[in-house]
Amino acid sequence: MANMAIMKVRRAARKIQTRVTAGRSAGRASYTATQAKNEFGHLLEQAIHGTTVVITKHDSPRAVLISVDQFESLQQAPQTKLNALSGQFDALLERMQTPAARSGMAAAFNASPKQLGKAAVKAARKRG
Repeated sequence: MANMAIMKVRRAARKIQTRVTAGRSAGRASYTATQAKNEFGHLLEQAIHGTTVVITKHDSPRAVLISVDQFESLQQAPQTKLNALSGQFDALLERMQTPAARSGMAAAFNASPKQLGKAAVKAARKRG
């Protein structure tokens, strides 16, 4: 009987500690694997409402429980970045296709080593 009472007190203390930890870092809660197993419904509700739930094992983060909205947002992030980079590349390529850019490249490829050296020094001085 005494052991059962001690276990209940420890469980309550863990719940309080978990809620205190969750309050320190906004939108994030941390639970041990045992707590996660025993209180999964509570963890799931937290994740559904936007809290990132970190599950630890031996005091080391091992898993994260997040909402579907957060998951989908994370999945879209690489595609968004790739689209932005593709747009930048296309704009750069378009600028390189002008007649002035073509003649500049032709002049660079046809330049002598002495002319290339002078151009390099001139460019370095501009950058200061």
